Amino acid sequence: MTDSLPQAAGSRPVLIVGGGLVGASLAIALDAAGIEAVMVEAAAPRIGDQPSYDERNLALARATVNGLTSIGVWKHAQAQATPIQHIHVTRAGEFGSVQMDAARHHVDALGWTLPARELGAALLRRLDECTRLRRLAPARVESMEPLVDGWRVRIRAGEETMEIDASLLVGADGTASSVRERLGIDVDRHDYKQTLFVCTITPERDHAHRAYERFADNGPIAVLPLASRRCGLVLTVPQHDAKAIEAMDDDAFVAFAQQRFGWRLGRLSRPGKRHPYAIQRVAARSLVSNRAVLVGNAAQTVHPIGAQGFNLGLRDALTLAELLAGAPDPGSDELLERYAARRAPDREGTMAMSHGLVQLACLQQPLLAPLRSMAMLAFDRIPPLQRLMARRGMGFRGEPPTAVLERLP
Repeated sequence: MTDSLPQAAGSRPVLIVGGGLVGASLAIALDAAGIEAVMVEAAAPRIGDQPSYDERNLALARATVNGLTSIGVWKHAQAQATPIQHIHVTRAGEFGSVQMDAARHHVDALGWTLPARELGAALLRRLDECTRLRRLAPARVESMEPLVDGWRVRIRAGEETMEIDASLLVGADGTASSVRERLGIDVDRHDYKQTLFVCTITPERDHAHRAYERFADNGPIAVLPLASRRCGLVLTVPQHDAKAIEAMDDDAFVAFAQQRFGWRLGRLSRPGKRHPYAIQRVAARSLVSNRAVLVGNAAQTVHPIGAQGFNLGLRDALTLAELLAGAPDPGSDELLERYAARRAPDREGTMAMSHGLVQLACLQQPLLAPLRSMAMLAFDRIPPLQRLMARRGMGFRGEPPTAVLERLP
């Protein structure tokens, strides 16, 4: 069938391709702003068993939780979230550390840890409350045809094929974005030759709402506080070691993680199922095209160091929703140029930070050791430096979307 929609570009829906964490957040934000939208998602929406939402544990920045609250998602997730009230950063074999405390920065938490599956379930519950959103799932884009004032997209949904004319096309379909490819937007890739293992683990000591990040020559390791005294383990290893580590039994893996992390939380035990991920940075050379825009991992996939991926993607989504609210033409060149300009400082700064940390904090270079240690001491002891680092870590960088803002000292 073919959708019969009004011809004026401003009255056509926004078409979102991709219903993962960022795409769903954008759809909800548009619905809240009174904007008609269609979301195409490859997987059928089922709470508790949604393939788009994996077993990772997300470190949500304070700004992210503000944003999720503003669009009505956090009320469905907060009971499963664990506040991060302290952060401890070290480098293996070197002196110096950075310790950040929420009370020192006059907030109740620097961020929160939440299993990705729980955030996925919260988004699905909030999507069920939307009244201006049309959801197509399971569905896939078969073709895209540019129009003078939009896009005609052919979509296969179950046994049906339909054509939808959209005023704006949004690629929210992940790192291997088919929308980005069809638009002809090139990317810059960097293979870190590292593999990430994520799982849950039980420490001997109470985590006391403290998150740890420890750098080393062979990559960073992070331990995030979770409910029921569990922790989320995020372990980076050189790519050539990945198969051997994946083949380890639980006892061997725990011993390996213990050696990498140390004994700050006592003995580690009871690892959950491990999930490996190859780590690459993939950055689109443009965020926008003719009546089209990229958000989330389709726009940029960053190294997981510092846990910035979803946080950055949500700010993409909320900034776009803010600009579209009340816009007479959602796909106009002027609006998309404003979006790209608004996102540039945050996007470029976050990508530079994550890439720089990997290159400097994890670089095997003895001559850098005293400089790294002195830098950690400076960020720990000099209040303006720590305040700057804390605010950026909490997601307040560049010109953030209004939905994430709050008054901070």
